[in-house]
Amino acid sequence: QVQLVESGGGLVQAGGSLRLTCAASGSIFSINAMGWYRQAPGKERELVASISSGGSLYYADSVKGRFTISRDNAKNLYLQMNSLKPEDTAMYYCAATRGTMWGEYDYWGQGTQVTVSS
Repeated sequence: QVQLVESGGGLVQAGGSLRLTCAASGSIFSINAMGWYRQAPGKERELVASISSGGSLYYADSVKGRFTISRDNAKNLYLQMNSLKPEDTAMYYCAATRGTMWGEYDYWGQGTQVTVSS
């Protein structure tokens, strides 16, 4: 099993920045890809960004050029969010998978709330 714990969310004004962190523990050797999802009230969950063990990256069009995903050797995951917009307001979830970054994710964190005020 893999445990994921997110931190770093909060309230920020539009144009500001936040850095989310996901601490991974447990059977981290089994993890291939990791990603950040978000879900706003009344909306479906969406993949924001993901990264494979080989370094392949994916970003949703809505965050390209503003968000940067990274991970360290300990499998911890980060999301640097700049130029935040009110529409970025959502619960952000860290996820990890033993499979490919394009498939289903096996493990999920509890989420961290990001609120961007206008």
